Amino acid sequence: MFRRINMDCFVARLPPMTANPSSLRAEQGNPVTESARAHRLAFIALLAGNLALACGPFLVRNSGVGPVAAGFWRLALALPFLWLLARAFKQPVHRPRKAPTLAIALAAFFFAADLASWHAGILLTKLGNATLFGNISSFFFAAWGLWLARRLPSPVQALALALAAAGCAILMWGSAELSAANLRGDLLAAFAGLLYTGYLIIVERTRGELQPLPLLFLASLFGAAMLLPVAAAAGETVIPADWTGLIALALCSQVVGQGLLVYALGHVPPLVVGIAMLTQPALSALLGWLYYGEAFTPLDWTGAAMIVVALILVRLREREPKPN
Repeated sequence: MFRRINMDCFVARLPPMTANPSSLRAEQGNPVTESARAHRLAFIALLAGNLALACGPFLVRNSGVGPVAAGFWRLALALPFLWLLARAFKQPVHRPRKAPTLAIALAAFFFAADLASWHAGILLTKLGNATLFGNISSFFFAAWGLWLARRLPSPVQALALALAAAGCAILMWGSAELSAANLRGDLLAAFAGLLYTGYLIIVERTRGELQPLPLLFLASLFGAAMLLPVAAAAGETVIPADWTGLIALALCSQVVGQGLLVYALGHVPPLVVGIAMLTQPALSALLGWLYYGEAFTPLDWTGAAMIVVALILVRLREREPKPN
């Protein structure tokens, strides 16, 4: 999606020479080289973040509290870790200007509503259903990226989106039951996916104003303040008998998962982020097979493979050099 400078023609004309320390220092200080390195790290962070986020439904089921309370503790328990990480990476938390503060507060509202809706859906429907419907934000976020670029998807991008959608449909057909018994949970998870799209868009736009860790800290702080009164008003169990599940949820989903995702949003195009998020249903289906005995059939493997192929196609298209 970004224009790349094809350096092959320049390199081919240069005479061979032995590398020396000065040339190595020049290469290390090259903005193009640094940008490419940061982009590769962001893509790895994106995949690792999705791996951590895919564990969320399993941890919510074992949290020992109500769905809204689980969302509150996910954000609240993550705050001290995010504060320490921000200091360690020299990204001190500070109060931003008025406009970014309002944007973060709005993003926190979308994220808090997403957590409340999605956690409730997780408890009402199967793990595969909740993850699949909760990740419809992948398509909306990818579509928003194309709209932002004011262009239609390229043939390769369209093929990648079609493969990803077909892969999700195959996983849904093979492992998720669409019935009246779990319709309410499905609708809550789908609504959460729409809310999460709003959160991703606002965070992606705000990344230019704030570094990732301060942004995530403030969004978590605002979101926790919004969720606690709702959990109390709903009469949910707020204090767990065992804190293990909630601490794991905060570390895995909020600190690692959201932290890596927020970092990647500043470097990776929205289309790639959207496709990468579709790996979560495949990973959740694998967790369902390992921990709940849900069969991971050849059809499920096919759907997961199609999502992986879609992700590879997007990466190949993004790396393809364009003529000047």
